[in-house]
Amino acid sequence: MKKNVLLVGGGGREHAIFKALKRSKREMDIWLFPGSAAMEADGGKIVPQKIKNWEELALWAEENRIDLTVVGPEIPLVDGIVDAFNEKGLVIFGPSKFAAQIEGSKEFSKRLMKKYNIPTADWQSFTDKKSCEEYLQKTGVPVVIKVSGLAAGKGAIVCQTEREARDALDEIFDKKAFGEAGNVVIIEEMMFGEEASIFVLTDGTNYKILPVAQDHKRIFDGDKGANTGGMGAYAPAPLADKKLIEEVERKIVVPVLEAMKKEGGAYRGLLYVGVMATESAVRVVEFNCRFGDPETEAVLPLVNCDWFDVFYASAAGDVSRVEWEVSQNYSATVVLASKGYPASAQKGAVIYGLDEAQKIESVDVYHAGTAINENGEIITNGGRVLAVTAWDATLRKAIDRAYSAVDKIRFDGMQFRRDIAQKGLKRLGNG
Repeated sequence: MKKNVLLVGGGGREHAIFKALKRSKREMDIWLFPGSAAMEADGGKIVPQKIKNWEELALWAEENRIDLTVVGPEIPLVDGIVDAFNEKGLVIFGPSKFAAQIEGSKEFSKRLMKKYNIPTADWQSFTDKKSCEEYLQKTGVPVVIKVSGLAAGKGAIVCQTEREARDALDEIFDKKAFGEAGNVVIIEEMMFGEEASIFVLTDGTNYKILPVAQDHKRIFDGDKGANTGGMGAYAPAPLADKKLIEEVERKIVVPVLEAMKKEGGAYRGLLYVGVMATESAVRVVEFNCRFGDPETEAVLPLVNCDWFDVFYASAAGDVSRVEWEVSQNYSATVVLASKGYPASAQKGAVIYGLDEAQKIESVDVYHAGTAINENGEIITNGGRVLAVTAWDATLRKAIDRAYSAVDKIRFDGMQFRRDIAQKGLKRLGNG
């Protein structure tokens, strides 16, 4: 019997989830809210009704007999979309509003980790600038200053000097650069080591860990320049060997799932665990309540499964029972950003070469910020425009394949990093 799926979101991450769902052998219609022109061109159906809130979307899903809803972005989850759907008995992939606080409030996640002895950086929370300044006079720098609320992956400011710390506090408290997300500020010790992004797919008790990825946050090569939502990723990251993953499971994953049950309800959906591998131990950098972007574009092509079954099991069953096979390939994802990103985004530039790039074997091009103009041309429509992913038997081959596809694409002001996955190559002895 044909299944009806609703996918919430419209960026590169959601395009990757859409394509993963399309690889299912079962027949299905995938509805999109809000979706994108690229996903519609790939066979998705845009929800035709004007929707004002998540309760209205839940009503639409009930009326249209949606079998499974998959939520990509964090904002709907933090807003409580899962609760709205559950009230109608609908199956939806993602954590409840309570559980989504693990990303929606860094103060909540820090207090949770402190209470249950989950390793993370030492920290303090504040609600005013003066208290922050007094604390910094005692601790000194370097520190990381974070806004507690949602900030699209840009709310963590690394401060090496006192001047950088003052500027960060000015941005948060005086200029209100992060709005209400900056009402509570976390100041934490600087951790030194190498980061990894770990996706934990869970039904609240059982879980599966996907291939571990590494993100590239800075706009320029060599991790220089402004912080972004992510300029590329690769998987599996050689940093995450069997020993590291076992440590993460034992000290972080199992304790946090048990903690959420005790605090207010099982955590279902995707738990993103950002970790720092320091010299002495692995510690949590942050939790997210959804798939990361662009790590999703690098990770999903490496997992062979029926994603409808997997998402459904996480939302309403037992993920340990689903068929699951991780490919032995490596993947590399290169993000193509618009002129001015991350400070701004030039929209309306015509994108050329997409067909040529997509023709390359073992390459997927995911649309993050594109639209179609009146001439039927695909144009830029956001900061991060495209995510080009390739996979191959070795990391070197995957990187070369990804950049060969990137070289086919062009648009005015296009910017991207040329050093994606270099840390991985060095660990493997190929860099």
